[in-house]
Amino acid sequence: MSARVGVLMFPGSLDDRDLGRSFGLLGADVRMVWHKDTRLPELDGIAAPGGFSYGDYLRAGAMARFSPVMRAVLDFAASGRPVLGVCNGFQILCEAGLLPGALVRNRDLKFVCQDVRIVVEDPGQLRAELPPGRDLVLPVKHGEGAYMPDPDHKPRVAFRYVGTNPNGSTDDIAGVANEAGNVVGLMPHPEYAVDPLLGSTDGAPLLRSFMAACLAARTRR
Repeated sequence: MSARVGVLMFPGSLDDRDLGRSFGLLGADVRMVWHKDTRLPELDGIAAPGGFSYGDYLRAGAMARFSPVMRAVLDFAASGRPVLGVCNGFQILCEAGLLPGALVRNRDLKFVCQDVRIVVEDPGQLRAELPPGRDLVLPVKHGEGAYMPDPDHKPRVAFRYVGTNPNGSTDDIAGVANEAGNVVGLMPHPEYAVDPLLGSTDGAPLLRSFMAACLAARTRR
């Protein structure tokens, strides 16, 4: 049984095909979902990819949050099914209110592109292959990746940077989950750490953990 994973596509998305390909390599049944769609196909999980949706005008993710598809994504998340946001997808989920806090300009006001080490803390429903304390090496590539928590809401930290904080994120936070644990966002890119030719396969257990959460959600419905 394959997890049915939808990958959102916005104007300016540039990691959507790579994210979909990585899920496909790991055995998922991938459906690409256009930003103007008002209804979702039959899915077990949704992933929002990286890129520069709508050119990152106003703020990263601020315009994508109002895309027609996002109303369906909000309903999907409210049903308890898994939603994953990577980089710009993380920014979109924060702008949409699915995750607390915000992503702002990097500390040095420069775009960063490098491998980073993160440690698993509390990844919500993504627990199948991500025990707390596990280290992962994943690439980052962003200009607005400094996570700022909501001052009135203590974040549920899914991942923290270890050793090097590439963007000045508060408390070295690399990713967070919502209170229910079904929505998770992170700045590093697991889809670029699946093929060993790219230097790390640590993205595979993260994506497989998301797929396992998708299948578990299907059995609960």
